[in-house]
Amino acid sequence: MTSTVPHSQQRKPDKSLAELFQFECSTRWLAAGIGTGGLALLTMHWGGWPVTVALGALGLAGLGYATLIEPGSPVLERLTLRLPQLPPALEGLRIGQLSDMHLGLLHTTQNTRWSVQQMLREQPDLIVITGDFVTLPGAIAEIGDLLRPLHAPLGVYAITGNHDYWEGIDEVRAAVEALDIHLFFNGNVRLSWQGTEFYLAGVDDMWYGAPDLDATLAGIPADAFTILLAHEPDFAENAAVRGVDVQLSGHTHGGHIHMPGLGALCLPRMGVHYAGGFEQVGPMQLYVARGLGGVPVRFNCPPEATLITLTRGEGRGRG
Repeated sequence: MTSTVPHSQQRKPDKSLAELFQFECSTRWLAAGIGTGGLALLTMHWGGWPVTVALGALGLAGLGYATLIEPGSPVLERLTLRLPQLPPALEGLRIGQLSDMHLGLLHTTQNTRWSVQQMLREQPDLIVITGDFVTLPGAIAEIGDLLRPLHAPLGVYAITGNHDYWEGIDEVRAAVEALDIHLFFNGNVRLSWQGTEFYLAGVDDMWYGAPDLDATLAGIPADAFTILLAHEPDFAENAAVRGVDVQLSGHTHGGHIHMPGLGALCLPRMGVHYAGGFEQVGPMQLYVARGLGGVPVRFNCPPEATLITLTRGEGRGRG
């Protein structure tokens, strides 16, 4: 097992509003909003007050659902990654993924408790956590009680995200490692399953950490099957050219609001190329989880815990 120590965090990163709200919003959504607004005005003009009341009620219902219901209604995504290069002995290996708990915000404690219950019920062979444990520093104290029940035959492994650096990386690290969860900072571990070895690696946060892919992959044989944990999905281009087979990420929350034809409303810095779900990046497969928390506004983008099954074959799918 290899892992480097994060740089000193005695001085926390800047948490100004300008730094927090670095998003890229979709021009398709802007155009659709302008068009819909114009159409609504015309409809209200010609339809009178009954239409105005109906449109207002519909808008309030949508807002209520997006803020009060969906953010607190997580789902378990069951997914299958079909990998032609998967060693035969790893056929059927199951990985549980939790991401972006953002403890301290509305719904996050309940969603995290629910996700842990799913992992205990499903009993995956390996559990990974792909960053952003907290959003408020006072919630660091919740990590222990919520995540202590987690266990898996191959262990529980994690990386941190940009919010963990904002709230205090030393405190987050202490809380996580007290649970016997291995926290990667540019490192890897060799694991064995049914007599076959593979590698699990974790790179430091791209936003405020010190990501070093050379250190992360150090000692991994060129032909070894390798899974990389990287909080920000835009790291995928770097990982794909280095022989990584699978990258698991979070960070984007799926854009919080997602509509067919329009895609995600807004995506954060270092998460603009891959909003969520499966992506093929060169020879590597990427999965971006929507996460469990974040700002409590979601529409057609529910919080998720993920159960991934690896199998040999071409393409990708849901199981």
